[in-house]
Amino acid sequence: MGDRMGLRPLCRTALAALLLLYTTSAFAHHVMGGETPSTFAEGLLSGIGHPIIGADHLAFLLAIGIAVGIGGLNLALPALFVLASAIGVMLHVNGIDLPWAEMIVAGSVLLAGVLIARGRALSVWWWAALFMVAGLFHGYAFGESIVGAEKSPLQAYLVGLMLIQSALTVATALFVRWRGGSVSELAPRLIGAAIGGVGLTALIGQLVPGA
Repeated sequence: MGDRMGLRPLCRTALAALLLLYTTSAFAHHVMGGETPSTFAEGLLSGIGHPIIGADHLAFLLAIGIAVGIGGLNLALPALFVLASAIGVMLHVNGIDLPWAEMIVAGSVLLAGVLIARGRALSVWWWAALFMVAGLFHGYAFGESIVGAEKSPLQAYLVGLMLIQSALTVATALFVRWRGGSVSELAPRLIGAAIGGVGLTALIGQLVPGA
């Protein structure tokens, strides 16, 4: 009974992750209504909000936390993604092109979801490589909403981005560890499948515009 009771909220989380793609996709790249942040406060709010309103980005952050939580990995590991995403933002801001960025972002979400859904241990080096590569492209996508901003809002954007991503990934990892002993092993696999579904839907949207 304990497993079933613990499984229910996690399954609801999985369903919510899927619904996020449809309820937030129209706003996935512009927290400020499409306007470039012009003040420190606007930059900070944009940086905090961007990973939350983009379902594919949020799904990957949840995947990081789940992978770290169920794998017993070092809680510093998400920092690889966070730092790589900051580099990705700066590449975009400085006009350095990363081809197929949105497609790779969607693919990274799909891959992370599949890896979690498999329910098999994966080397920390494989997760580290995925987090760094994905972080670079997720960050490049984040950079779209801050291109052309002045130095102050740009710096604030990076601070907000790094803070929210660090908080979400570590909090998710700690929650998974806390609940780990009271839920079925199936729960994280179901959530992994849901995350993969978000990635697959986003990837189809990139490959078939208007789908």
